[in-house]
Amino acid sequence: MVDLIRWEHGADGVVVLTIDDPARSANTMHTRFFDALVATVDRLVAERERVTGVILTSAKPTFVAGGDLTEMHATTAADAPAVFASVERVKAALRRLETLGRPVVAAINGAALGGGLEIALACHHRIVLDGPSTRIGLPEVTLGLLPGGGGVVRTVRMLGLTEALDQVLLSGHRYRPAEAARLGLVDEVVATRDELLTRARAWIAANPSPAQPWDRAGYVIPGDPPDLPALPARLRRDLRGANYPAPRAILAAAVEGAQVGVDAAGTIETRYLVELMVGQESKNLIQARFFDLRHVRSGAGPVAHRARRVLVLGAGLMGAGIAYTCAKAGLEVVLKDVTLDAARRGKAYAERLVAKGRGDASLLDRITPTGSAADGAGADLVIEAVFEDPALKRAVLAEVERLVAPDAVLATNTSTLPVTGLAAGVRRPADFVGLHFFSPVERMELLEVIAGEQTSDATLARALDIARQLGKTPIVVNDSRGFFTSRVIIRYLEEAAAMLAEGVSPASIEQAGLQAGYPVPPLQLLDELALPLIRRIRQEAGATFHVSATVIDRMIDEFGRPGRSGGAGFYSYRSTGGRTGLWSGLSAFARPGAVRPPIEDLRERLLFVEAIDSVRCLDEGVLRSVPDANVGSILGIGFPAWTGGVLQYINQYPGGPAGFVARAGELAGRYGPRLTPPESLVARAAAGERYR
Repeated sequence: MVDLIRWEHGADGVVVLTIDDPARSANTMHTRFFDALVATVDRLVAERERVTGVILTSAKPTFVAGGDLTEMHATTAADAPAVFASVERVKAALRRLETLGRPVVAAINGAALGGGLEIALACHHRIVLDGPSTRIGLPEVTLGLLPGGGGVVRTVRMLGLTEALDQVLLSGHRYRPAEAARLGLVDEVVATRDELLTRARAWIAANPSPAQPWDRAGYVIPGDPPDLPALPARLRRDLRGANYPAPRAILAAAVEGAQVGVDAAGTIETRYLVELMVGQESKNLIQARFFDLRHVRSGAGPVAHRARRVLVLGAGLMGAGIAYTCAKAGLEVVLKDVTLDAARRGKAYAERLVAKGRGDASLLDRITPTGSAADGAGADLVIEAVFEDPALKRAVLAEVERLVAPDAVLATNTSTLPVTGLAAGVRRPADFVGLHFFSPVERMELLEVIAGEQTSDATLARALDIARQLGKTPIVVNDSRGFFTSRVIIRYLEEAAAMLAEGVSPASIEQAGLQAGYPVPPLQLLDELALPLIRRIRQEAGATFHVSATVIDRMIDEFGRPGRSGGAGFYSYRSTGGRTGLWSGLSAFARPGAVRPPIEDLRERLLFVEAIDSVRCLDEGVLRSVPDANVGSILGIGFPAWTGGVLQYINQYPGGPAGFVARAGELAGRYGPRLTPPESLVARAAAGERYR
């Protein structure tokens, strides 16, 4: 198995170990790699007297990509003893490497994330090759895991307990080389591969007998003594009751490990890792953030089309964000509004972001504000981002269609209006597509691409290329009012309004949303979106959304509280716009004597209404795949990541889809037929099938 790690013993006694898995495009930490690593360390120990130093590097564009997620995802509780033994075996090999008595240098030639960085941390010195895609970090927490190859143990001893937790372990942040050096995760940053190996050899020559700091007499973990009782309290505040076991396990492993020696700390770390690895939450997160995301991204194929000049219609918040994002991706941008002053205000949004270091100043030269449609002549991409009014959207598109390139992609940024209806206002409906961006555009990764009835396959392919050109993750959905994301998130908001109408305490509603794992609780989100918008969507759809309509109508018409933009909504606001708390007048919705529902019912009602409507979207052909649903729900509308997404939530519910169906029936009986599972879901559950 040592073929995965090439051994080159130079005349100077330095052994260069080059990691190069012949079966994979990237080096990952799987069973064969573990065997190769242990065998290589055994050989180093056996030949120690002939070795003056060790350089560990990679033949791939990256260093080591981390653990094999396919193996981790398949791990069950029955595998726990074997997994524990395997991890301990590898950690013992890394421990022998760092106590070899010879200088060991990690020559990091690309990204070193997760297990890759953990290998480097077991070396005495870390030199990283600078590059635009090089990232350094321990992102395991984002997959519901912890760094189990010594990452917790070593970062705590390198950086201090609080610093390691805040900057590396709990954040999962991926640092650029210079940032990693400032933090102390790496020691040097170099510009070329030749320099990488030259500096490694120079360090070995200058440090013939190194030792890790924690292996030296008198070593003390750096930093001020942490306030240990405050750490779990702070984590509890940050998690807000949501179902994320990984951060809790990381905190426990770090604190407990800091009280004992390195070897005992490593065993503590392994125990917590195995517990997480066999748990459902890590499987959900791996499914969504690796397998489903890979499926979504791979479906687009190679990039064949690149836009060069984009005409953005509307310089409001969305248009300004789209203009900045396009300019940052290298496109020439014409930002048009009704007046030049309005367009300039839109460009000012990009100026503020650049002033904060969010992009090179040169991107501002690529944004041309204008009040004249003629300035957009020749554009090969049009993105309309005006107010959500069908007549207005058709009018602005008709104004520019004859001016732009004859084969330009014509796109609308509508969040709810059917694309097919808007396409009726253009002469080339086959070139018309929906590009639903999310706010704030520059931070939100998802782009919902909507195919209208006449959108051609070629236009859809070009839209996917444009999405990736802008650095977005696209999901493709078919046309329908609200499409997928807007339609489903409204169910979340309506259910919260329905709870309020039932007399449920507004504080309990918000707490239920937070405990379920939503990033923003529902009444707060209603305020952010604005209640008149929610009502207009309801009216345009011609739908009666159970009792929530009464709540929203009363808030607007009776109480004059339209939401945050109006300075008053479910929350009260300062003149500066900051929230001061839930509005005391919500007591008008109280129902004395009403039975208080269990908090578990409130949490699950919010989750179930979105999952159930996602099934309907799949049934109706709005959604094209299960991964689109899962990825779109997490990246686009804040469905709790621990679930793995709206359809994975059904899969992972206790008892699987059958358990979900049974619980949905209970909730429907108590709170209304909107929680009744669709027949397709009932049939799937009866057949023992899952969403894949």
